[in-house]
Amino acid sequence: MKSGVLTLNAGSSSIKLAAFFVNDGVLCADPAIKAQISGLGDAPVITIMADGEKRREEPIGGGRALDNNGAIKYLLDAVENLLTGIDILGVGHRIVHGGAKFSKPQIMTPAIINYLQQLTPLAPSHQPANLLGAAAAGKRWPNVAQVACFDTMFHQTQPDIAAQFALPRKMMEDGIVRYGFHGLSYEYIASAAANMLGRSPHGRMIVAHLGAGASMCAIRDGKSVATTMGFTALDGLPMGTRCGAIDPGVLLFLLQEKSMSVTDLSDMLYSQSGLLGLSEISSDMRVLEESADPRAEEAIAHFVYRSVREIGSLAAALGGLDALIFTAGIGENSANVRARILSGLAWLGFEVDDRANAQHAHCITTQGSKSSAWVIPTNEELMMARHALQLAAPRS
Repeated sequence: MKSGVLTLNAGSSSIKLAAFFVNDGVLCADPAIKAQISGLGDAPVITIMADGEKRREEPIGGGRALDNNGAIKYLLDAVENLLTGIDILGVGHRIVHGGAKFSKPQIMTPAIINYLQQLTPLAPSHQPANLLGAAAAGKRWPNVAQVACFDTMFHQTQPDIAAQFALPRKMMEDGIVRYGFHGLSYEYIASAAANMLGRSPHGRMIVAHLGAGASMCAIRDGKSVATTMGFTALDGLPMGTRCGAIDPGVLLFLLQEKSMSVTDLSDMLYSQSGLLGLSEISSDMRVLEESADPRAEEAIAHFVYRSVREIGSLAAALGGLDALIFTAGIGENSANVRARILSGLAWLGFEVDDRANAQHAHCITTQGSKSSAWVIPTNEELMMARHALQLAAPRS
């Protein structure tokens, strides 16, 4: 019987599963099975890949809407036959918020699950779905280790001065600090950068994780020293539907003078802002880049402007910059956004290789560029699989 580990990333708009074989205790880097349901809450579509071939891609039930519970069960049922004959050693789960308590992955126990549930207000769009996925997998495979892999744990190396808010000290003691997110992505990029860049990971790099959720991280010697997201995944860069950094006085004004409810304000900040709010067209960068509407260009220009400003801030935190790495959906696929960001960073010594950038090459700066820029696809699933295997109970 083959051995393997699974990863499950249950989000608010999609559910993703991957299965990795383990041969003689060594994890295979490429998943044998990948499956996902996208378009939750709208017109869900299921896609299943096995052994490099597409086995299924179709709307679910005529495009009927599915909630998270229904989607998770549907996906697990859909891959059940493919998983037959695999000795599952562990299941790694992406958990967005681990709070201040966890700096490394954990096997999920009732006490840990209870603690993570209490963090839901800090990640209301992600934490409930993450925990639903873990619960469903635990019910499906009750004797298999369910491993929580936290998006916050990579940033536990930030110095205190970077994590603090200038609030009364009691607030910090109560856990109101800058946690940072997208840690699994940054952890993977930090581990992959040495081979990709052709040198050791020691040095000063900024990783730009640009997608529907967007953030950046300053990494020195492979460790996080500063990041754009903070107490929640709402801070920093503008995102698909999230506003990013905002003057807190705006929030007070909306609550006090415009009589917005907390629920309506939260919905606006998380679901109606960002690229969607600015453009009034779409939260998808691909749609905006194809649009001739001037509002689309304004949204893109704002995204680029904020990105350039944040990179400048993170470069200051590092005391200089050796490499900038683009990753995630926009970072990996939008040559236009990358070129515009690097143009705004010419003062840092970046010189774009237009042909390499258009071809999405690994290195997208010229040989004479003082600072280098790279495109490295992220692989959160592989990081989760590594953690799951590391904590999985050995089988005799």
